Amino acid sequence: MTADADAIDVTQLDLSNPVADLDAIRSVNPHRYEFEMLSAVVSVDPARHRIVGYKDFSLHEFWVRGHMPGFPLLPGVLMCEAAAQLCCYYTVTQKVCDPGVLMGLGGVESARFLRPVRPGDRLVLVGTGLKVHRRMTKFHTAGYVGPDRAFETVVIGVPIGKREELGA
Repeated sequence: MTADADAIDVTQLDLSNPVADLDAIRSVNPHRYEFEMLSAVVSVDPARHRIVGYKDFSLHEFWVRGHMPGFPLLPGVLMCEAAAQLCCYYTVTQKVCDPGVLMGLGGVESARFLRPVRPGDRLVLVGTGLKVHRRMTKFHTAGYVGPDRAFETVVIGVPIGKREELGA
């Protein structure tokens, strides 16, 4: 499932100089509290429709206590959510969707989970647009812990409606 456009050595990325910190992400994405799945965005490449960000996971995440006691693992569905939030940030900041539109997760295709993500890990996310249109986006996304691929999937984004009409 690996897209050629995803050929990127994540170990060579400069993660210390983000282009968007948590406050900048909050100005774009509506997710808050336990559902903020991005810590920073480190690269946006509109020519390749590529975005790179990361999420740092601590022992204080809401899922640690129950998934699974004694050996906490980030649920795969939350990896997909992190990927969707990364791609949502791209879609809004690159003005793919109409102004004021709230994007939602329309689907997940071909998800594969290849290694566990645990508290203390930094999950680096790489999203590459396969279809980037105001009515629907499709991004191949992959997540890495260090040099190891933890998961990959295709996330589909769809407009839900105008934020002010939805009360968002």
